[in-house]
Amino acid sequence: MTKNHFYEKKGPYPLNEIVKAIACDNKLSNKNNIEIHGFESLSNAAANDITFLNSQKYKDFSLKTEAAACITTVNLSKFLPEKCIKLKVNNVLFAVTQASKMFYPTADIDLPDETLEDFTKLKKLYSEVKSGKNVLIGKNVKIGRNSFIGSNSIIENNVNLGENCLIGSFVTIRNSFISNNVHIQDGCKIGVKGFGFIPSKNKNIRTPHIGRVILEEGVEIGANSTIDRGSLSDTIIGKNTFLDNQVHVAHNVKIGKNVIISSHSFICSLVTIEDDVFIGHGVMTINDLHPPSYKRTGSKKFWQKTLINKGAVIGSNATLLPVSIGESAIIGAGSVVTKDVPNNTIVAGNPARIINKK
Repeated sequence: MTKNHFYEKKGPYPLNEIVKAIACDNKLSNKNNIEIHGFESLSNAAANDITFLNSQKYKDFSLKTEAAACITTVNLSKFLPEKCIKLKVNNVLFAVTQASKMFYPTADIDLPDETLEDFTKLKKLYSEVKSGKNVLIGKNVKIGRNSFIGSNSIIENNVNLGENCLIGSFVTIRNSFISNNVHIQDGCKIGVKGFGFIPSKNKNIRTPHIGRVILEEGVEIGANSTIDRGSLSDTIIGKNTFLDNQVHVAHNVKIGKNVIISSHSFICSLVTIEDDVFIGHGVMTINDLHPPSYKRTGSKKFWQKTLINKGAVIGSNATLLPVSIGESAIIGAGSVVTKDVPNNTIVAGNPARIINKK
C-alpha cells in the first residue's frame, strides 16, 4: 500500500511488541527485535516493514518480499526469503488484524470527520469551484478548478478531487484520490470501508481497511453506487470506465480502462476486470466457493480470485464463481459460470457450457 494520508499512523514498534499482540510463540533474539515502521503487502513492504502470507498462491510475491518480518504459518514459511523473520501463527488473518490495528487503530471505525466546514466559508480557498447548498468540506481537501459539488454532499479530509469534476447531490467521498473529468452522480458513497472481517463461531472481527479508492480520468459513477476502499491495497477504477446506477464495487477490486458495468451489478473483492469489458445488468461475482467457508473451516482456501480478461462480455443476471473469463469471451444472460472460460468462446446455461467458439 502506498502512503496513506487518511489515517494517523502509529509506531514504529519493536518487533517483540507485535509478537505479543498477535499471540505468536516466536522467541526473538536481541538481534531480531528490530524496529518495525509499517504494515504493508508482500510486494510493497520495505526493509523495516512487516507483512503477511496466508496462501501458497502468493508465493511469487512472498519469495521476493523485502519485508523484515512476515506473519504466516509453519507450512507457508518455506515460501519466504531466508532473511525475513517468520512469525508463525495458527490464524494468520486474526494476527494480521491485530498487527494492522497497532499501526492504524481507527481504520475499522470510519469515525465522522470533525474537520468539516460549510463550503460557503471556504470560498477563498476554492474560488474556481461551484457548489449547491449545504456542502461540507474537510481539512486539507484539494478541489480542481471548474469542478461542481451538488447540494448536501460531503468531501472529507485529505480527499483529492481533480479539475472539471461533477459531483452530484447527497454524495459522500472519503479516502479517495479522484482524477480530472470524473462524474459522480447523486447519492454515491465513495471510499467507505469494505466488507472485510474474520467470521468466527463466537464473534465477527472487523479487519482495518487502510487502502483508498482511485478513480482515474474520465470515470463516471451512476447514482446510488458504492465504491469500497481497499484493505491493504487500493480499489482502482481505470480511465474512461462507466458504472451505471446502483453498482457496488467491493474492496481491493481492480477495474481497467473503458469498462462498462450496468446497473445492480456486484463486483466483489478478489475480482480483477481488464480493459474493454462489458458487464450487463444484475451480474453477481462470488469469491467464496463454499460460503461461509471461513466460519466453518477457519481457512480461506476456498476464497479464490476472478479474472475477467480484456474484451469479455458478461450477459445480464450471470453469476461468476471464482473463475478466469478469457479474452473476448461471451457469457450468456443468466448463466452460472463454475469453470474457466477460454478466449473467444461463447458459453451459456446453468452450469455454463461451451456452445460456440468465435
